[in-house]
Amino acid sequence: MALGARLPPGIGIYYPISVVLVAAGLVSWSRDVIRLRASHWGASVLVGIAVFVIWIGPDLLWPDYRSHWLFENPLTGAAASSISVRTRMSTTFLLFRVAGSAVVVPIIEELFWRAWLMRYLISRRFETLPLGAFTASAFWVSALLFASEHGPYWDVGLAAGVLYNWWMVRTRSIADCILAHATTNACLAAYVVYYGQWQYWL
Repeated sequence: MALGARLPPGIGIYYPISVVLVAAGLVSWSRDVIRLRASHWGASVLVGIAVFVIWIGPDLLWPDYRSHWLFENPLTGAAASSISVRTRMSTTFLLFRVAGSAVVVPIIEELFWRAWLMRYLISRRFETLPLGAFTASAFWVSALLFASEHGPYWDVGLAAGVLYNWWMVRTRSIADCILAHATTNACLAAYVVYYGQWQYWL
């Protein structure tokens, strides 16, 4: 992030650099932590597709839905992309952005929200708890915080957080949650690029 602030605007290199650095860090330090063996492949993909449909559904059903003050205000921001038109035309940027969205982001966010935070809210010694450990407070606090990071999409972010949390409790598998999240982000990336719906990439 610090590097991106010092790069010339519009060249679209910040995101590729961040994806490479984060991926290198995951490969170097997390190989013994991340178990990427999903046990519910089909169901995880279906959960991911369901979250994607929920994400774009309100805007398809009600075109002015996202302009309501509940979603566009000084606190949440506006549903508008910060990516310049020039950057959108960069094949390199698009490849890295899609790869980052569909591969890197799901791993990082699931490790943070579902594998760590949900357990940490139950016990500071979170390593002693199994994945998918449940209390109502940990479930809902992590879902609400997950929603808050999605700005004007906080409502569908909350729905996504609830579904991903439920899937973690149901499967007790970080790999299945990563797969579900990756499916959602891959579908959304394809939708953004193919239909030019850039507002979903804030």
